[in-house]
Amino acid sequence: MNNADLQKRKESAIARGQANMAPVYVDRALNAEIWDVEGKRYIDFGAGIAVVNTGHNHPKVKAAVLAQLERFTHTCVMVSPYESAVALAEKLNAAAPGDTPKKSIFVTTGAEAVENCVKIARAHTGRPGIIAFNGGYHGRTNMTLGLTGKVTPYKIGFGPFPSDIFHIPYPNDYLGITEEQALADLQLRFICDIEPSRVAAIIIEPVQGEGGFYKASASFLKKLRALCDEHGMLLILDEIQSGFARTGTMFCHEQAGIEADLMTTAKGIAGGIPLAAVVGKADIMDAPIPGGLGGTYGGSPVGCAAGLAVFDVIEEEKLCDRATQIGARFVDHLTALQADYPHIIGDVRNAGAMIAVEFVHDGDVNKPYPELAKNLSASASENGLVLLSCGIRGNVIRFLPALTIEMDIIDEGMSIFKRCFKALV
Repeated sequence: MNNADLQKRKESAIARGQANMAPVYVDRALNAEIWDVEGKRYIDFGAGIAVVNTGHNHPKVKAAVLAQLERFTHTCVMVSPYESAVALAEKLNAAAPGDTPKKSIFVTTGAEAVENCVKIARAHTGRPGIIAFNGGYHGRTNMTLGLTGKVTPYKIGFGPFPSDIFHIPYPNDYLGITEEQALADLQLRFICDIEPSRVAAIIIEPVQGEGGFYKASASFLKKLRALCDEHGMLLILDEIQSGFARTGTMFCHEQAGIEADLMTTAKGIAGGIPLAAVVGKADIMDAPIPGGLGGTYGGSPVGCAAGLAVFDVIEEEKLCDRATQIGARFVDHLTALQADYPHIIGDVRNAGAMIAVEFVHDGDVNKPYPELAKNLSASASENGLVLLSCGIRGNVIRFLPALTIEMDIIDEGMSIFKRCFKALV
């Protein structure tokens, strides 16, 4: 069995829309390393898109999953529930920023979590409208694509999308979009498109994921919080990619000192087992009637067991602190490279262990260099490094290593990155 043969089989068996970044097929993985079916080793700077924050096959998560498999795999939490789901909900409620009592629900994917936030917000407020942001990413279902603010490749050919969704600019110092401009555009939406009394919620990623790892400032999030309070709108924080210690705190928006009305979580919640959740203020979460929320696989007992273990690992191994240390190590490598290539590396930024480098031509922010990001991802794969690109202009490489990665593995991976980068420029 080899990668080329498997890729041919994949292309015959799986629809082209579910594409793969590189023709590399995984045989096994451990912490921040992957081995393919041909025995080649890769350093993983993607972590399954910020899913295995605790590393591939963490022994504590693995043990929890195996123990649950010995007991049962599924009864449906809405039919015959189990203690692990209750315990994980209690953990989530306690970890969510803010002092207001919280409640949670479990679903299977991040997109489901976002959809349920919209349902809950509409049920609580009796209003239809949702405000989202340009460059935001919230999922691939019809509703969440409507919220997503990036066309290629997500929205092409899939419309029409739901009504009463409106987009405004995401504040971005590097791209010259100020907080004042974003808020002014929001006020313009209130004048031209929908009155505030018909808006159920504003949804925002504290750090845009697919959009390019741009971080909303604490001041902007506080202004949104105040605006929502003024008009009776809910504030939804999408923490799907930024949560579970990724940015140096359990959830990113606690760094802004605000409390969300509703928060989406997924990805890093269960160490690679499919699980997602909505966490929110208890009175808001209770707005839908019994039976109005749920899903067959939501709150999988295997996922809940893994999620409880993930909480333990984050606390015991101090992964919030590790995220900060990891981010600093990457930034040291990248800023040193930027000093030698200022005309190509336009920006280096991070929020803990969400790290990004943005490529431009001639040092000009208005001349994105997406070809380099694409070619660099491919070259890195050929040289034993998993890299992910992103950005509304396709010119960003993002680094999402496991929060358990060893520092010498970071240095080894960055050596590969630099070698590939210099060969292409």
